Amino acid sequence: MNAPVAQLAVNAIAVENLRFSYGGAPIALDIPHWQVPQGSHVFLRGPSGSGKSTLLNLLSGTLAPPKNQAATQLQIFGQSLAALSNRRRDRFRAEHIGVVFQQFNLIPYLSVLDNLRLAAHFGRGGDVRDRAESLLQQLKLPLSLLSRQAQALSVGQQQRVAIARALINRPQLLLVDEPTSALDRDARDAFVDILLQSYSGVENTLIFVSHDTTLAQHFPVVADMRDLNQAWKLEAADVT
Repeated sequence: MNAPVAQLAVNAIAVENLRFSYGGAPIALDIPHWQVPQGSHVFLRGPSGSGKSTLLNLLSGTLAPPKNQAATQLQIFGQSLAALSNRRRDRFRAEHIGVVFQQFNLIPYLSVLDNLRLAAHFGRGGDVRDRAESLLQQLKLPLSLLSRQAQALSVGQQQRVAIARALINRPQLLLVDEPTSALDRDARDAFVDILLQSYSGVENTLIFVSHDTTLAQHFPVVADMRDLNQAWKLEAADVT
């Protein structure tokens, strides 16, 4: 399963003729072509309803990619996600992809360390305390937080712990979904700076999704869902 990832891939993400809809609903996503070279840090912008979260869920394997469309391709580091069973796709995500969710999705009654251990359990496993301490130091959090329940943390602390959880398995691809919507501008900029510093390896690929265009200045590559998603273009044309 993991052979395509063992070698340095030219593209971290390769999408061709990707079309997706929820049940019998109209097409939500129609992307003819999109490639992201490994090591890219991409700011993916677009208004609500443009398909950002749908695309992110497909890239992470949270949504099952379409299997019955012959021309469709959705590859992460050369691995077709459609070729994997649900279980193997979950394993692939745990080992190679980190996700920072908009709502953080920490388990509130577990300690910070146990939240990180749980993420590691589904990934590479092993004792993660040293790795957890290193990440907290990178994220400018006191080590005393490791024993504190997630629900006792401030919003800013929860955000940084969510980054630590996403990075605990040393993912090659990090997907970040609208994590700054509740922060003021200074806090948003500080959050992005810390994120980029913590995930600065030359082989690490980052897709940062947001409708907040002021954050684009932090990224060398900017992509727009209104250009990628043909379904959005059709919907916009119908409205006008």
